[in-house]
Amino acid sequence: MEQEMFNQRTDLSELSRAVEQIRQQLGKIIVGQQGTIDLLIAGLLANGHLLLEGVPGVAKTLSAKLVAKSIAATFSRIQFTPDLMPSDVLGTAVFSPKTAEFQFRRGPIFGNIILVDEINRAPAKTQSALFEAMEERQVTVDGKTYKLEEPFMVLATQNPIEQEGTYRLPEAQLDRFLFKVEIKYPTLEEEIEILEQQHQQDTQHQLEEIKPVLDIAQITSLRATIKALFVEPKLLAYAAQIVNETRQNKALYLGASPRASLALINSAKAIAAMAGRDFVTPDDIVKVATPVLAHRVMLSPEKEMEGLTTSDIITQIIKKIEVPR
Repeated sequence: MEQEMFNQRTDLSELSRAVEQIRQQLGKIIVGQQGTIDLLIAGLLANGHLLLEGVPGVAKTLSAKLVAKSIAATFSRIQFTPDLMPSDVLGTAVFSPKTAEFQFRRGPIFGNIILVDEINRAPAKTQSALFEAMEERQVTVDGKTYKLEEPFMVLATQNPIEQEGTYRLPEAQLDRFLFKVEIKYPTLEEEIEILEQQHQQDTQHQLEEIKPVLDIAQITSLRATIKALFVEPKLLAYAAQIVNETRQNKALYLGASPRASLALINSAKAIAAMAGRDFVTPDDIVKVATPVLAHRVMLSPEKEMEGLTTSDIITQIIKKIEVPR
């Protein structure tokens, strides 16, 4: 029965072309960072939100802008600051003298690709404005609900080093991000290539050369294709085992939620499709396990003092669980 299902191949040619085109577009400006680029594309295809984390100057904001420019969709940028209010994000009712009525003026959250720069600089009150939008794709203002247009994707950036003037993101909000993508420093060779590229042409001019390769209808179609990909029952159990182990592991104070299990499977489907396969393998799940889970769990105080990270524990968990054959 399983063999029959494997033979019923889904046509992934359109998806493969789209992925390659986006890779080429991003590769025009982003040097190296292939893993980051693939996670950005996977997040888009899996209908998820992404948190980009890294020190200043490693192209977090630029990466988010490039994803937005690769798609023929509306783009909004919100710079989070300590004095930002929820109404600055969602919008507010404004009195119109002509009609003698209050009219809702939409905020920057009403867009397809939303870049939230330095998300950890706003207090909890403002962070809460994103909760409903990220999970339910809608916002409620003054008792009235407004649907957000699909696709809707939040790309948020944060600097993990600087602590002054920042706020820890609520766990409920972190759980709404499909991936946390850690952007590292470039290698020496990559940095030389960046210097050679940038001294000849500025980034703004390069950005202007980036053209959209996907429209909204194509994204909707590609997402439906990925959603229909085959996942064996034993792989569903494997993903559930990994998530369940985070709740049992003594090194973790907080385990991952069922939302994490869904995120594992959905993102593994996207990774499989990007590799040209219409079925998920254990390697696909392992590949996305750390970016899906590391930000959803919390270390115990003892392990934190030992200098371990949540990524270390996720790696230990994956090694512990038997891979299905």
